[in-house]
Amino acid sequence: MFLQLKNKVLENGRVVVLVLATLFIAISLFLTNRMAEALHHKEKHDVELWAAAMERVNRDAMGDYINDPLITSIINNRNNIPFIITDESLRVISYHLIPTEVINSPERLHRVLDKMAKDNTPIVVKFWWTNAHNHIIFYGHSLTLQLLYIFPYIQIAIIVVFVLVVFVAFRSMKQSEQSRVWVGLAKETAHQLGTPTSSLLGWIEYLREQPVDQMAVDEMQKDLTHLMKIVDRFSKIGSETPLTVESLNEVVGNSVMYFRKRIPRNVVLNYNGLAIDAVKAKINVALFEWVIENLMKNALDALQGHGTIDVTIGSDNKYVWVDVADTGKGIPKSKWKRIFEPGFTTKTRGWGLGLSLSRRIVEEYHKGKIAVVESEMGKGTKFRVTLKKA
Repeated sequence: MFLQLKNKVLENGRVVVLVLATLFIAISLFLTNRMAEALHHKEKHDVELWAAAMERVNRDAMGDYINDPLITSIINNRNNIPFIITDESLRVISYHLIPTEVINSPERLHRVLDKMAKDNTPIVVKFWWTNAHNHIIFYGHSLTLQLLYIFPYIQIAIIVVFVLVVFVAFRSMKQSEQSRVWVGLAKETAHQLGTPTSSLLGWIEYLREQPVDQMAVDEMQKDLTHLMKIVDRFSKIGSETPLTVESLNEVVGNSVMYFRKRIPRNVVLNYNGLAIDAVKAKINVALFEWVIENLMKNALDALQGHGTIDVTIGSDNKYVWVDVADTGKGIPKSKWKRIFEPGFTTKTRGWGLGLSLSRRIVEEYHKGKIAVVESEMGKGTKFRVTLKKA
């Protein structure tokens, strides 16, 4: 009940964060756009004021407004608007906040003038005595206005990163909580199985003293030993797991030999490990056997009562591997990765935890890899476990 409530809080928390982030982006975009429009209108008004002052000076005195102290004062007083004043032939008469190398390069100059004309409609300064020598003011956006236009995108990027970090944090919290639950469940299962397995040991010893088929008792002993291994595996989940250098030939061979006596008659289980040189790796025997058994169980389920399972060991200069291949129904390529997700299963029974646990054992405890390397519908599947060579 507590876990369900906590998961619900986490889910609601993510929705709240997403809603708040969206609201903040919308408000920010609205306010920034209003500020940018206001500044744009102000800059346009300033340039129109310069043009009016230029026309006034020429109307009053037919003077040179470029060198007029009043015009110079109006334009240069805390002015951060880039502009270029040209005649009607686009020859530069004056400029401000434009690099000299741009003015001296006709191609670059025309590109800048085109951009300015797109950003703002150029303003014509008319002379009262003639229309033949009018001047044109091309002007762009000030640095402040440019920053205002860019700022919303920076905000959006920051908010998106923040939301992603929050989502990852929520997900990590959920996964951590689930991991603790599964670890607790595994340890509790091991604890609960301890009492009946101890009792079964006593019953087997009792049967050994009775006039019954001792071969059957020996097989019961093997099954009980295997059950005790399973209990030991569950007890190791979530604990420090020591790794030792072991021969994979022997470890994998023990699992194969155990399975051979417990599979249907129409299933053939092949193994090459007893016919090759020792292949060694650092493993935890109990947990690694669990992985191999899970893979063989999956192969057996895929065969549906008849076919072949090939368990193969190999190595090179850096790595060792164990392949478990079957001639079963195969796995669609779209599901090669999903089959390792907790809860995903194509079977009518089971929790879909076998391959998920196998991946965790291989990748987290042994720092190796487990994957589907081959699969074809109707022809079979091959799993591979890869470890560093000892």
